[in-house]
Amino acid sequence: MVGSGPNGLAAAITLAQSGRRVRVYEAANEIGGSARTAALTEPGFLHDVCSAVFPLAIASPFFATLPLAQHGLDWVHSPALLAHPFDDGTAVVLERSVAATARELGLDGPAYENLLGGFVREWDTLKTLVLAPLAVFAHPWTMLRFGRFGLRSAQALAFSMFRGDRARALFAGIAAHSSLPLDRPVSAGYGLVLAIAGHAGGWPLAKGGSRALSLALGAYLESLGGEVVTDRPILALEELPRAPVVLCDASPRGLLQIAGQRLPPRYRRRLTAFHYGPAAYKLDYALSAPVPWKADACRRAATVHLGGTFAEIAESERAPSNGRCAEHPFVLLVQPTLFDPGRAPPGKHTVWAYCHVPNGSSVPMWERIEQQIERFAPGFRDCIIARSIKPPAALESWNPNLVGGDINGGLPGLSQVWARPTRRTYSTPVRGLYLCSSSTPPGGGVHGMCGYFAARRAIMELAPHT
Repeated sequence: MVGSGPNGLAAAITLAQSGRRVRVYEAANEIGGSARTAALTEPGFLHDVCSAVFPLAIASPFFATLPLAQHGLDWVHSPALLAHPFDDGTAVVLERSVAATARELGLDGPAYENLLGGFVREWDTLKTLVLAPLAVFAHPWTMLRFGRFGLRSAQALAFSMFRGDRARALFAGIAAHSSLPLDRPVSAGYGLVLAIAGHAGGWPLAKGGSRALSLALGAYLESLGGEVVTDRPILALEELPRAPVVLCDASPRGLLQIAGQRLPPRYRRRLTAFHYGPAAYKLDYALSAPVPWKADACRRAATVHLGGTFAEIAESERAPSNGRCAEHPFVLLVQPTLFDPGRAPPGKHTVWAYCHVPNGSSVPMWERIEQQIERFAPGFRDCIIARSIKPPAALESWNPNLVGGDINGGLPGLSQVWARPTRRTYSTPVRGLYLCSSSTPPGGGVHGMCGYFAARRAIMELAPHT
């Protein structure tokens, strides 16, 4: 196993559960890939370096089968899932229940309940459709009902279902997690999945930081007899000991670098043509006090979306696809220490925030991000003790899978939803070589399903037991 992100660890666990001997090689000095936590600003302040909130991890059908709590994983839920403030000092809140959220939306409440309620009740079935590439054939009618809305653009869905600015803005912010322009097909689907997942299971934090999830996965793997080797980059397949199966938790670019000339020219061309998405420009803050929000409701949610109206968010998310950086970027912010205070010294706090920029952009965005935070929380800058700035190049340097700063493993547009990075998905033309990163179905997000399905494919194709 090359790489120990959540998908790599999921693949390794799946193989170990089947009785295989497994060894994981990790280039960094600790496991976790994008699910790691570090002191990025000042001693005593712990920051999630990439992944921070885990609606798809708690929804993951595979993770649900693992005894992760026995290995130290504890989920922390904020009272509200998400707050979305406006310039008038109010905020709309994504509550845990559909009905409570609907009450926030006034005249759009009934439409919200009609749109989300049924899918929340069907979540146990629906999540297997969105997190399992071939499950659509097992539940075609559920998928048809979801596809009626999910294949649309977020703009088309929001303006056909809702009449008010608050409901439209709330949905825009959730759909913008996809990094797609909001007028693109399937952008609505990402917004719907995250909202439904939140109502059904929550948008939790991992207590102590995202590394707690990785450490729990690693500990369980070792309990099965698996071995993890850190500080060991693999630059070519020839560096690995002989094994019937090699799985790579790597981007298509990384697979090209590792497998080199073993891959036939046609397959190499297809990997080279894989489209990466917009990048993240990320900031971490050590604060002397909580964020001074104008809207009190923002203090109830770990996640806060800063972008104002649907039109503002749409413009921000359109800019990166056109090679521009938005003047007023949509900012995704997480304030974990309000609910998990052990991540900072007593009375102090941390904040995690990012916006989308063009892939590989070198434009400094930290001042624009801070202006957006200050817009909804006057006095925020006065609370800053220290900041860590991670532009796209720094993210890729920290984790090579984040190509150009893309945290989703590739553009999640319609052409790269199910057949990614090629129609072979997890398999490659080289017998025994598999890809299991977020560049395979079902794509980005911390859920481990890419690794699970890749390992199952390997077990099926390379039986009997080895």
